[in-house]
Amino acid sequence: MSYESIALLMFASMVLLLVSGQRVFAAIGFVASGAALLLYGQGAIELPFNQVFKLFNWYAMLTLPMFIYMGYVLSESGIAEDLYKMLHVWFGRVRGGLAVGTILLMVIISAMNGLSVAGMAIGATIALPEMLRRGYDKILISGVVQGGSSLGILIPPSVVMVLYGMIARQPVSKLWFAGLVPGLIMAAMFVIYILVRARMNPSLAPVVDEAELNMPLSEKLALARAGIIPFLIFFLMTGLFVMGYTSLVESSAVGATAATLAALLKGRFTWRLIKETSLKTLSVSCMFLWLILAALAFGAVFDGLGAVRAIENLFLNTWDLGPWQVLIMMQLSFILMGIFLDDTAMLVIVAPLYIPLVGTLDLGFDNQLIWFGVLYTITCQIAYITPPFGYNLFLMRSLAPKEITLIDIYRSIWPFALMMVVTIVLVMIWPQIALWLPEHMNVRG
Repeated sequence: MSYESIALLMFASMVLLLVSGQRVFAAIGFVASGAALLLYGQGAIELPFNQVFKLFNWYAMLTLPMFIYMGYVLSESGIAEDLYKMLHVWFGRVRGGLAVGTILLMVIISAMNGLSVAGMAIGATIALPEMLRRGYDKILISGVVQGGSSLGILIPPSVVMVLYGMIARQPVSKLWFAGLVPGLIMAAMFVIYILVRARMNPSLAPVVDEAELNMPLSEKLALARAGIIPFLIFFLMTGLFVMGYTSLVESSAVGATAATLAALLKGRFTWRLIKETSLKTLSVSCMFLWLILAALAFGAVFDGLGAVRAIENLFLNTWDLGPWQVLIMMQLSFILMGIFLDDTAMLVIVAPLYIPLVGTLDLGFDNQLIWFGVLYTITCQIAYITPPFGYNLFLMRSLAPKEITLIDIYRSIWPFALMMVVTIVLVMIWPQIALWLPEHMNVRG
């Protein structure tokens, strides 16, 4: 067989296993190991072994369990619920204010967790019932929770960007800063959309009853103190990092310690909390470690076959595409794959092909792989909420109240998916939206 045929067979085998419902890391690792043994014989057993040491030598991986632990402590201890109550009081008098407050809650949770799961869990169990009880349109608020929770994989500390940085060999700190401005722009689009919809159709988002918002000043101050804790944790963690006092890993340790102390001071740091957060942190962290290991092994075999050069020759020579046409093709393929696959599967499939190719394109600016990481991550957000297999869709259905059906969930996501596409277009037209901040921040790690 030719090398091109072998690469195509590897790719097809991996997609077949993924579509059949196998675990992502198992499908990818099996194809990588099997292809290596068939191609190179018994000596190929060294390939996954070497990738393990490459993975364990990557210092930034230590941030993963720290940020995941921090997010779960804030969620399980009820600190995030206190924050939502504060936002409820602040924005209750604005038409659509509770939905706006939910988006802001998602932004804050994203800045302390790095995963969409935490934001989805908090939004579906805390925000959704409150808004339904006050007469909000179920389709509108279902989209708000899904779109808002997906910000967790774009706004730092994004765990998906850690995975991308590992495979693309790019600094995670630069990737995180690159995702910050596009993430805030997207959140602003969500807020504007909610306010405009509520203004055009007031029945979608009624104002909260004034009697419910009237409370003694002492209660408001107590609520403000409770809600300020997550802000303090975030600014302590990121402030020390931005000012250069802590490295990336040290900053994650500061955040995890601050979250633990906050739960302890509020009297909520119980044995149940320790057990549940530890198990969830271990589960998610191990999942990502296995995924990265499988991706590294697959990429080593795939690249060794010359698949990268083959796809480069196909795009640039055979089809005679320009650099921006190649990027548009990549984005379209991302969105198509996102309908059927999750973000990690997408990254492992395309990383060995697309990432080296992006580095060779003449786009007229530096840090192309950092910029491309932002585009990829936004596409992952679309994949999370795109039918029929979007991860957030099924998670939302399992967490949401019974009156919100799967059809309601499917109908709710399209405006938010469209705003994500608009963000991709903006970042492609003006790359400095993503690149200005990482190029001007002098950080450690």
